[in-house]
Amino acid sequence: MSARDAIFKRLRERTDGPLTPPACDFSVVTNRGWSRTERLERFERLITSVHGEVIHAPSGDWTRRLVEVLAAKSIKRLALGREHPIAVEAREALKAADVELVDVDRDIETWQREQFERVDAGLTSTSGGIAETGSLWLWPTPDEPRLISLVPPIHIAVLDAESIEDTFFDVIEAHGWAQGMPTNALLISGPSKTADIEQTLAYGVHGPRELVVLLRHAAAQETSA
Repeated sequence: MSARDAIFKRLRERTDGPLTPPACDFSVVTNRGWSRTERLERFERLITSVHGEVIHAPSGDWTRRLVEVLAAKSIKRLALGREHPIAVEAREALKAADVELVDVDRDIETWQREQFERVDAGLTSTSGGIAETGSLWLWPTPDEPRLISLVPPIHIAVLDAESIEDTFFDVIEAHGWAQGMPTNALLISGPSKTADIEQTLAYGVHGPRELVVLLRHAAAQETSA
């Protein structure tokens, strides 16, 4: 009998009844009651306080802002997916731009060196945002693997304003993580930073040195940049 089987056998043979979870009060991590405007303001304030950059854009014209960001930051090689609607729209908008589009749906072993040395930025969708902490949450897929948000020096993330929720607990509840927890969800609250060396804050040591959030608003709810 394996150690695992032995543990389960002892649990099944308990004489004092089945195990029950303790009573928990989750009110401290939910029920913030923020309005849409309050969520947006809090999210932007917190993520920009740690050197994240937020650029507002209308949902129907966000790719124009993307083109502007790529030009302003001299991005010539952009890694992105193929299938997600964000990637599809970006590819269409960049057909005539002086930007090489790097396919990411490949075995990492076949282009690992290229990804670390020759990619200027990675573009990803997001699953939503968290107002309480100023965070993005991403659910990587084969079409948008986690490394395109972690390796390139610049990460450009597209976020819909309506997908920002109050707290991380609200995200877990609203998206049913208890029934289908993602194997590799990412929480991103700013560009990579560390102060390990002589307590001097440095950006980009362990990941992107810049995080740009293209915050998309529905036409009736546009916010100026």
